Amino acid sequence: MARVKKECNKRRKSQKKINDSKNVWRQNGLNSVNEVVSDSSDQTPDPQPSPLPTLSWGSSEDVWMKMLSKEIKYEHSKSSLDRHPSLRPKMRAMLLDWLMEVCESYTLHRQTFYLAQDFFDRYMLSQSDVQKDQLQLIGITALFISSKIEEIYPPQITELAYVSDGACLEEEILQMELIMLKALNWDLCPETVLSWMKLYIQIASLYDLTNLLVAQFPQETYIQITQLLDLCILDINSLDFKYGVLAAAAFCHFMSADVVQKVSGLKWEAIETCVNWMAPFVETLMCYKSAQLKEFGQVPSEDRHNIQTHGDYLCMLVGLVAHS
Repeated sequence: MARVKKECNKRRKSQKKINDSKNVWRQNGLNSVNEVVSDSSDQTPDPQPSPLPTLSWGSSEDVWMKMLSKEIKYEHSKSSLDRHPSLRPKMRAMLLDWLMEVCESYTLHRQTFYLAQDFFDRYMLSQSDVQKDQLQLIGITALFISSKIEEIYPPQITELAYVSDGACLEEEILQMELIMLKALNWDLCPETVLSWMKLYIQIASLYDLTNLLVAQFPQETYIQITQLLDLCILDINSLDFKYGVLAAAAFCHFMSADVVQKVSGLKWEAIETCVNWMAPFVETLMCYKSAQLKEFGQVPSEDRHNIQTHGDYLCMLVGLVAHS
């Protein structure tokens, strides 16, 4: 939401259209391991009615169409691992789980993690035959990049090298940063699963249309939905779905289908497959304690829900496999 505001403030000024992790690494089978979006006139999003209310600071239709166009521009696919014969889905899950731990340790925002996840998955889709001893370097570099984009005070590169317990040197992270940025073509502003979900819950909770960018939803509900998304995103099969659909399906397990359609513009047919795929994840979470708001030192109470937290997700995934 903050990015949307930035873009729209830029538009208002120029009067032009809107232009858009000590190492806790798990050793189980894995070694220690301009906005940059151009207009996509040739990529027309599928017709999807805008759920955005009238905005005083910009065109709701322009904002919505730009968000939809990113679903096409920023491609992700579970087939990315097919390009790397030595890698397994479990390795990706372990890496992302570790990055969540790093984010919580440094009180980084949820969006920082989800940007890093997107950068990692898109980078892997652009490469071939990456070895497992490179995964930690790629993951921490993705977090290094995303934290510089999203955080006011991002962790220093020395800190990120430290949490890798010597597996990643500062020089290696800097080198990988350049490699990743080039591979991603500097396309660093996707609409993540989180940004879609945050938009949906905001619209569903609106009581003050003049303050769309100020959170108006209950923090408790928000962190329970993000707990579901955190678990789902560790599964490589989540990349079968567009981020907006994945977020809508998660929201559908907390709200009625009518509400989900209203806030996402998506019909039931568009999210049914994802909702059904996600059902076992919901059932697994019901066997665990629901996500709770945590206190983070100097983090204001109104911002606690935005800090990425870590749960026992790998154990949950094992449980999912055992019951599948």
